[in-house]
Amino acid sequence: MTRALRERREKNRIGDQMFSGRRALRRTAAAVAAATVLLAAVGTVGESAAAQPVHVGGGVSQAYLTDARPGTALTLVDDAGNRAGSGVADSLGSLIVRDLQPGRYRFVGAGIKSAPVEVTGKDSPPPAPSLYGQTLHEGLNYITMRDGVSLAATVRLPYGKKLSDGPFPTVIEYSGYQNAAPDDLVVGAVGEKVGLKDPQAPDTSVIVGSTLATQMLGFASVSLQMRGSGCSGGDFGLFDNVAAFDAYDAIETVGRQRWVSGHRVGMVGISFSGISQMFAAGTRPPHLAAIAPMSTTDDLYSTGLPGGIYNKGFANSWLRERVQQAQPGPAGGQPWVRARIEGGDKTCANNQKLRRQTQNVFKLIRDNPTRAAKVYQERSIPDWADRIDVPVFLVGAAQDEQTGPNWVNLIKHLDHNPNVWVNIINGHHFDSLGPQILSRWAEFLQLFVANQVPHTPPNMQPLGTVVFPAATNAPGQQIPPVRFSDSRTVAAAKARFKAQTPRLWALFDNGGGAAGPGGLSSAWQRSLSAWPTSTERMFLNDKGRLGSRPAGGTVSFAPNPLNRPLNTLKNASTDTAAAWGIHPDYDWRPAPGRSGLGFISAPLSRDKVVLGNGSVTLRLKSTAKVTDLQVTVSEVNGRGQETSVGTGVLRSSFRGDGTAPDFTTQTPLADGFNQITIPINPLMHGFRKGSRIRVTVSAPGGDLPSWQFSTPATGGKVIDTVDLSKSYVTIPVIAGEVPGAGPDCGFLRGSACRAYKPAFNGG
Repeated sequence: MTRALRERREKNRIGDQMFSGRRALRRTAAAVAAATVLLAAVGTVGESAAAQPVHVGGGVSQAYLTDARPGTALTLVDDAGNRAGSGVADSLGSLIVRDLQPGRYRFVGAGIKSAPVEVTGKDSPPPAPSLYGQTLHEGLNYITMRDGVSLAATVRLPYGKKLSDGPFPTVIEYSGYQNAAPDDLVVGAVGEKVGLKDPQAPDTSVIVGSTLATQMLGFASVSLQMRGSGCSGGDFGLFDNVAAFDAYDAIETVGRQRWVSGHRVGMVGISFSGISQMFAAGTRPPHLAAIAPMSTTDDLYSTGLPGGIYNKGFANSWLRERVQQAQPGPAGGQPWVRARIEGGDKTCANNQKLRRQTQNVFKLIRDNPTRAAKVYQERSIPDWADRIDVPVFLVGAAQDEQTGPNWVNLIKHLDHNPNVWVNIINGHHFDSLGPQILSRWAEFLQLFVANQVPHTPPNMQPLGTVVFPAATNAPGQQIPPVRFSDSRTVAAAKARFKAQTPRLWALFDNGGGAAGPGGLSSAWQRSLSAWPTSTERMFLNDKGRLGSRPAGGTVSFAPNPLNRPLNTLKNASTDTAAAWGIHPDYDWRPAPGRSGLGFISAPLSRDKVVLGNGSVTLRLKSTAKVTDLQVTVSEVNGRGQETSVGTGVLRSSFRGDGTAPDFTTQTPLADGFNQITIPINPLMHGFRKGSRIRVTVSAPGGDLPSWQFSTPATGGKVIDTVDLSKSYVTIPVIAGEVPGAGPDCGFLRGSACRAYKPAFNGG
């Protein structure tokens, strides 16, 4: 029996015997056809087997080897014997060679001459369908990928159901969090509150697939663990091409299960498992029905290096957590890995062998400061979005404190797809799960994944009264009933959904609605056919005025990133849930002294609904060759209360031609004045008649809950001067009035509020 086949049979044998109260998992039958494909992709040693019985495999643009003696020098050669890469087996006896062209390769070294492996590319044909003949059971499974690496995947069913009750509408939630841990999230969360933490319970961050899909919608859900995390094999590649095509292979395997309704699956999830959907759908798996990403981002560069400046706040802490969780178990990694290995899960233990081959993500960032770097090109979410052809339900917040607000830039990359519905809400990362949105999310999944007439699930209202208070400390609230339940056919319901659901639904004044001050509810909405592009221009004038015409003069300031708190919320860069409460304890301070400029308009003569991409253009010179700047737009109401609306940052060396940044190259400031345009993405706010628009300019930092910027200390010695005759703000404005008086200061979700204090220049 070959090593690969022994491993396959071992994977199919693994059952869940860790907890006596759980239903015993059925053993998986051996998938003979899939094993044939696996043996073609994964080889054992050739003539030198007695010396070092290594294990090798080839996948998308890379080849790997395990089980060598640590320290063994290895070379990868192609069919012609040409060197394609080399390295030394790590402390676990493993090596990965990356960035390979498609073809056949072989590892050679002292005592080693491996079987050949086949490496494929991003555009190579998919594997033979026999790979996807693997059978999955309820509970924890291991799904074999095209390169022989296996990913942990837990099949979850609605309470009280078994697979024989199917087929079920089915969704996949795919992330590197503690996702496929096989126990119950709700039971685990309750246990943790009373001091009985279950190491095999999933993270609450995967509640969408593990709980809402199964217990609210009555779907089956597959919690898919990303490569290099948890009990999955391989190395952690942070959304590389390998991870994208892992999703393809998993979707094709799950879609062929007998218990999957219609043999088409959807994808759900928020944040990590929202971002992963964009890559997965871009590979165009035939068995994918639709995706519903929440709180994604548009690009890893825009989150990790916003404005070209390293985000040493949330992005840094998130990456450090990923690095820690990618460590090999049982000594490192996620809690459930230790529990599984200590409980006898040999597949989980074997899957830790490539973990020390995970690349140093912080070195990659240091070595690649521009957007042109391959590390970002390979992980370009817009490029994958250009390829998505299944229905999409995209949701995000305009002030997302974690992944950022620039996700709206994906909308134009989905213009080719007629079946895309976008929801934007003012607020924080969690607010994509607001009750008004969840109702339409349920409709979308029932129509485009379940292929059924929508109905209001019986568990939807009870979940609404529990989930929102637990997450935001706001009162429990009902999720609105779904629409179109009176349709006679699915086709009729889909036609009504498409006719009555706008391409873009904007939910304003979240925090000022029926849920009470700060609660998760929007007071008014706007329906649009596309992301708006209309703008108005206001000019920065002397004496801190923001006017309709340019005026002359200059004003100088001394930007200093250390003269106020880095964040508006203490510890929010590591504990971002602090931002989700009904009245977060903001500490939002103005830039003191001459360290920041302010410009403020006259009281507005009419309401102004702002939605779209804004920017501030400055004619600027500096005593430094590179200066880091931040601009913030806010509202000052008639009571003298100032509410933050949107913020943007930019390192001047990325200014491009001055009309828009260019993150592919850096250029120092020239002597004299330079034009620089700082984007603010997006702006979403209702300015009421009588209020004033304010723009501030300062060093980066102090205006956001959890992002921090690695900007050099200036000590107040750098002087930036603005030519007011050619400096202005571009505000995106759409038609319409703003109803109501608006929420009290501090209760608008996603926005800090303070008493207005003019800057030294008068604005």
